[in-house]
Amino acid sequence: NSDGQMSDPGNCGWKPPLLATNDPELKKKRLNAELANGRLAMVAIIGMFFQDGLTGSAWGDWALYTASPLRAFENELGAQAPLGFFDPLGLSSAGDKYAFMRRRSVEIKHGRICMLATLGYITPEVTGKFPGFLSPGSGLKFADVPNGLAAIGKVPAAGWFQIFSWMAFCEVGAGYDADVNEKKDPGNMGWRPPLLATDNPEVKKRRLASELANGRLAMMAIIGMFFQDGLTGSAWGDWSNYTDSPLRAFENELGVQEPVGFWDPLAFTADGDVLAFKRRRCVELKHGRISMLATMGYIT
Repeated sequence: NSDGQMSDPGNCGWKPPLLATNDPELKKKRLNAELANGRLAMVAIIGMFFQDGLTGSAWGDWALYTASPLRAFENELGAQAPLGFFDPLGLSSAGDKYAFMRRRSVEIKHGRICMLATLGYITPEVTGKFPGFLSPGSGLKFADVPNGLAAIGKVPAAGWFQIFSWMAFCEVGAGYDADVNEKKDPGNMGWRPPLLATDNPEVKKRRLASELANGRLAMMAIIGMFFQDGLTGSAWGDWSNYTDSPLRAFENELGVQEPVGFWDPLAFTADGDVLAFKRRRCVELKHGRISMLATMGYIT
């Protein structure tokens, strides 16, 4: 741990030829590049291990994995470039067709809800809010309801009752899980949306694939909005609003790079402990160096 004690994580006392420099700006640039390349290499080597374990090939040739139960689903909707059939947790590894359809139904429904939720975040910011009262009995105007998570505490109990009643009506009215149990068509709730429904098989397939892709994006987007809103009080995650964050102690450190800036989704540095940060940075650098060598070992 001597590098951590020297307050220079990753400095193991060796100056590599052609890379070491005493120029402060050039040194900072090269150390940033080392961090970024090390992070990429850590992801790359794990991907290579995973592909090699599955296919017996370091390059993960899917054609070699002929016995995979995942092949039962590789031609299903949602198997799209560049990832193809993406199931990193192996939820479909048993090849259970019913379980696959059940999860696909849930995925489609969650995607639809998240697409609406994402638009619900964006639309009031762009178009403004409805005039008049949301709840005349409570004297609550639409303009009084803030955008984002802060709205949760403003909606009256009767409003929540209406929301949950509508959700129940949609599920029960369409027959809970009927799309899987009866129609064998996940996501088919018996409603043909105008301008979108079609009887052309190719057009229908393309539109359903688009719905899946957009729903997946929306699920990521709405979670990102919730996280940013919870941190900053703004649906758009304005970092300047989060002035009390202990993360600001590290926002000018090496490795804070576009497009994500200081990225710590699990909040390891939330306590602002400088020594713990340097210890983790030391480990990150060393693992990155090992992974860069290991990746080159696979490729070379």
